[in-house]
Amino acid sequence: MPKKPNAIIFGGLNTFSRALAAFLVPVQGDSLVSSTNSPFTPQQRIHFPNLLRIPSLTRLISSYIGAEFPKILARPEVEYKQANLTVAAAVASSFDPPEGQDPYDYVFDFTGEVRHDRTEIIQINTTCKVARMIGLEAAKRKIKAYVRVQQPFYQTPSSTKATHDESEDLTPVDTLGIWWHETLRMLAAIEDLNLVILRIGFAYGPYTNFGIVASGIMVGSVYGYLKKPMKSMWSPGNNPNNTIHVDDVAGAAWACAEWMAPLGRASANAKAGEDVPFHNDKKKVKEVEEMPSHDLKLVAPLFNLVDESNSTLLSTGQVVTSYFGTTFEFFSFVESTFLKLQDDNVEDINEHHVSGWTEMITKSKPPIPNTPLSAYMDKYALSKHVVALNNRKIKDVVGYKLKRPQFNHEAVKELVDKWKDEGSWPILD
Repeated sequence: MPKKPNAIIFGGLNTFSRALAAFLVPVQGDSLVSSTNSPFTPQQRIHFPNLLRIPSLTRLISSYIGAEFPKILARPEVEYKQANLTVAAAVASSFDPPEGQDPYDYVFDFTGEVRHDRTEIIQINTTCKVARMIGLEAAKRKIKAYVRVQQPFYQTPSSTKATHDESEDLTPVDTLGIWWHETLRMLAAIEDLNLVILRIGFAYGPYTNFGIVASGIMVGSVYGYLKKPMKSMWSPGNNPNNTIHVDDVAGAAWACAEWMAPLGRASANAKAGEDVPFHNDKKKVKEVEEMPSHDLKLVAPLFNLVDESNSTLLSTGQVVTSYFGTTFEFFSFVESTFLKLQDDNVEDINEHHVSGWTEMITKSKPPIPNTPLSAYMDKYALSKHVVALNNRKIKDVVGYKLKRPQFNHEAVKELVDKWKDEGSWPILD
């Protein structure tokens, strides 16, 4: 039998690392790797060093991990560690394999600050610099494949064109989007790094309480409970909000690593390289250490990853609300204009969501005194998003086949049922 690769998953405890770990080392069935090492960022701390011998892991880890992840951690192939990835020495030591194990082959980079209320300096230090240190160490260790998952912090052009491919220049959204994009440039500038960029749509899936899709599902359930329509202040135009299941984020990340490993960076660039353009303030080049020059041409393999739903604000809203027995509608022009003009409209809107959710978990049978789920929608979740990506390239070049091609009632039911089973979702039937 050929030797299975060893892999490191950096960060992403609140996003995709759990799905990838479950894909690589399933609770039942053969693993795809011989070992998996998972250091996490300071914002995703693990409080106890010897986790694999401690029961009730979900109570001991500061981030929500879902009911199934502790079973993955119990597998002998998995080593679960705490590491402060803002420290170069901690990053370097994360690459040291346990005694008797071969060096690591693949790195999956899910690091990065995902909260939009964080300052620029936090984004630079915990997104850009962390990823760059990991990338430099990966290049030094001659890692065969380094997969960076890029969140959909972009605005695609508002045009009649349905989707946009990897060669088109997309605009990063806000401070967070600018520095997530700059991270790609920093990684692309590491010549010996076998980098693959996986640019995804809005992700959802079991135990994933992060992102606008999860927020929409929780809020939709509240309006279903209240027997009122769920309304948006954005017009019912095209407004694409392309989606992707976390199982496909995991599957595609692995497929990209397998594609890159035999090629190397130069060959991969020739097959799938795209320009990574500058989208920042030119003055920052002198202020931020090791930031590539604004006029430096940088190329890296890049693949879009979205499902086949062609999801829009309207279609996603209709799927969610119809599942909960209500409708998805829009405020009138006067109402939506008024809401957009109000500085405190986020709190006013959330007053209905949160109070309804509180009533639901209180009346649940049995009641739910503690849940990691919330119907609160932050400013980003309430903002207008236009993300329309073409997924043809990853299918044609990598040969990836989607596992969960449609966002539909079955997808929503899977999420809700798993949350009900673990005691996080109200049972009101």
